[in-house]
Amino acid sequence: MGKAADTVTAAAIAAERRELADLFGALTPGQWEAPSLCVGWRVREVVAHMSMGFRYPTAKVLRELVKARGSLNRMTDRLARRDAAAYPDPELAAFLRTHAHHPWKPPVGGLAAALGHDVVHGLDVTVALGLDRRVPEDRLRIVLGAIDPRAFRLFGTDLTGVRLCADDLDWSFGTGAPLHGPAQDLLLVAYGRRLPAGRLHGDEVHRFVTA
Repeated sequence: MGKAADTVTAAAIAAERRELADLFGALTPGQWEAPSLCVGWRVREVVAHMSMGFRYPTAKVLRELVKARGSLNRMTDRLARRDAAAYPDPELAAFLRTHAHHPWKPPVGGLAAALGHDVVHGLDVTVALGLDRRVPEDRLRIVLGAIDPRAFRLFGTDLTGVRLCADDLDWSFGTGAPLHGPAQDLLLVAYGRRLPAGRLHGDEVHRFVTA
């Protein structure tokens, strides 16, 4: 990714964080308590997790990882639950706005992966709550173009024998039986999420929907 592309992606990240901060700030107490698409996490834990990279310096993250015996999933779960309990809802939402231009990036994937982190977790909330938020196409295309099969193990993704085919964009991924749906829903599938029934269609749809 060149400097021009980096500038575009950084602007997309800032816009996504500000928009999600506004959306989260308008949620009701009941919505904050509702389950998200992240198994075991309420909306509150998801939003707390989204700002973890802004609030924890690398040294502290490494110490927490040692406490979790090297398990990234165990560490992020512990911190999300702790922070969700420690901060009021408005403050959790405001972290995203305050840090809209924070340069945090995941260990792999650069700025596109940072945008993906925000977009996917935002969808974890909006899809679970039944909110009709459409991720802007320019942001969605950046994230779709950065899907990396090497990360599938981390997210529990299994696309064996399946080709993701967007109904609203000229985009597909993988090989096998077509799985159709909106591009942003297929992005969630690529990140190991199971979606509510009725959003996807195809012969293998049963593998990717909640029971």
